[in-house]
Amino acid sequence: MDYFLQQLINGVTLGSIYGLIAIGYTMVYGIIGMINFAHGEVFMIGSFIALTVFLILAAVGITFLPIVLLLMVVVAMLFTSLWGWSIERIAYRPLRGSFRLAPLITAIGMSIFLQNFVQVSQGARVKPMASQIQGSIAITDSVQISYMQITIIATTIVLMIAFSTLISKTPLGRQQRACEQDAKMASLLGVNVDRTISLTFVMGASLAAVAGTMYLLYYGVIDFYIGFLAGVKAFTAAVLGGIGSLPGAMLGGLAIGLIETFWSGYFSVEYKDVAAFSILAITLIFLPSGLLGRPEVEKV
Repeated sequence: MDYFLQQLINGVTLGSIYGLIAIGYTMVYGIIGMINFAHGEVFMIGSFIALTVFLILAAVGITFLPIVLLLMVVVAMLFTSLWGWSIERIAYRPLRGSFRLAPLITAIGMSIFLQNFVQVSQGARVKPMASQIQGSIAITDSVQISYMQITIIATTIVLMIAFSTLISKTPLGRQQRACEQDAKMASLLGVNVDRTISLTFVMGASLAAVAGTMYLLYYGVIDFYIGFLAGVKAFTAAVLGGIGSLPGAMLGGLAIGLIETFWSGYFSVEYKDVAAFSILAITLIFLPSGLLGRPEVEKV
């Protein structure tokens, strides 16, 4: 039982990171119906920016941990938000009215470009960072939850509540939901569709930056390839939970994290990805819209 509880804690922690990335996928798809395959690379860039900020602060002698962590997150969010806005403005907006396959190809191309850009500029070797948030709380004699895990889970809960409230209660959220239902009609009614879509990319990128910072602090090592792996799994989480649903994206992230962790703990770590994608396939056979997704109604 203790081993099960420990794996449960580990799975929820990993799933929280996947969920934060998956929200970015589902927000973009919910409004413009396009999968932003470069979102995983934005997550990777966020982790590199956070590491760069940490090294700069250490070089100038700023070591007070709360200030360091706050600056890492804030600067990473600012720069990745700029990346998200630039990607939408340069790569996706000109193709918004074209056939649906063109933005998808562009998204894959942008993903490869960002991955290689970081590889060339930062090097292909892994970048380590010593653990910054140490210590843990003993739940039982053999079950512990670290302060880092508590930080990740608490941050995810706060951001999930904040973004859900923003989308359901604020004017920007109403504009996003209007664009999701009918972008042309929303434009006729005075909604700035271009600005709304750009802000959606910015919001998704900022969440990816938080996830990238948490990933760096939790695992202590990053490289240029982490965006691809995490992006694919986060996209899987968004589809599993129901693409277009924020709670579904978080639920899907938790599900993927738990599946990976329990499969690695009880069976074989080499087949944890096979298990996750198999569960996705089985779920979509019986629930084609995902766990919390709504069936898409075709307008006629």
